[in-house]
Amino acid sequence: MQFTGSHIISIGQFERADIERIFEVADQMVPYAHRRRVTKVLDGAILGSMFFEPSTRTRVSFGSAFNLLGGEVRETIGFESSAIAKGESLYDTARVLSGYSDVISMRHPQEGSVAEFAAASRVPVINGGDGSNEHPSQALLDLYTIKKELQHHGRDDVDGLRIALIGDLKYGRTVHSLCKLLTLFKDVTIWLISPKELRMPGDIVEQMRTAGLTVNESDSMEDSIAHVDIAYSTRIQEERFASQEEANLYRGRYRLNQAIYTRFCEPNTVIMHPLPRDSRAGANELDNDLNDNPNLAIFRQTDNGVLVRMALFALVLDVVDLVDKYSSDVHWYTGSRF
Repeated sequence: MQFTGSHIISIGQFERADIERIFEVADQMVPYAHRRRVTKVLDGAILGSMFFEPSTRTRVSFGSAFNLLGGEVRETIGFESSAIAKGESLYDTARVLSGYSDVISMRHPQEGSVAEFAAASRVPVINGGDGSNEHPSQALLDLYTIKKELQHHGRDDVDGLRIALIGDLKYGRTVHSLCKLLTLFKDVTIWLISPKELRMPGDIVEQMRTAGLTVNESDSMEDSIAHVDIAYSTRIQEERFASQEEANLYRGRYRLNQAIYTRFCEPNTVIMHPLPRDSRAGANELDNDLNDNPNLAIFRQTDNGVLVRMALFALVLDVVDLVDKYSSDVHWYTGSRF
């Protein structure tokens, strides 16, 4: 695809070469994300951060990525703090706020809303999640993490991946986008583990099978995680259910702890989760006793999110080749967080 000036709305926009380009640029961002160098390549640029649904990691990650490239961030959080609460249309909001920004990151609870907004925007828009539909930047950072974790274990390629997706696959937009992304790769085997009521939408399953992926559906976790490279857990998307009572029917159905991991998983199986993980007693998808497991990659995922989002901004705003030119040494102590 042509990145410069483009919206990033759906995984369907990308071909495999595009993914490789994004990851190549993400690798270039490591010195800046790790605070070893500073760049001001986007000095004077403004990110309009518009999050109409609760978010911590995605919102802050987009903002941090833009700041690390030298830009500034202006935030709108929640409907109540925007003119939409007064009846303003997405069209009018897009026309106005795109006049104040050079690029916009957006999350909205309605499917298709970000695409509708982008159609009226005068600047590029990046989808930070639209209802239960898609979350393209999360899928990209997930795949980037998968690639890095496999490399750590001596694998050079995502081709041949064995992955289990566990939990709410009906409403989990992160796994929807990741499944679509995996159709670009060869010899991938996927186990879809969920209650039958929360299965992956049929059209996505069909898309994967048409692309040549081996897709297995099950409601049993233990047997399905025995021979995988990645065990990817998701929380119950309670905000998508008609009632809290309905969501509670499925909460805590699949719990992964160190004892289950040791008994059923291969020694190098990587554990992933898009976060937040629900640590309440009734859910506890990933037990805290996994925190010392070296294959728990959930915090490496969040770090990688900054790299991937820096790459998207640099590509969309066409500054990839200028990042180093406008860089300098860091003048403060950053410790060894990375």
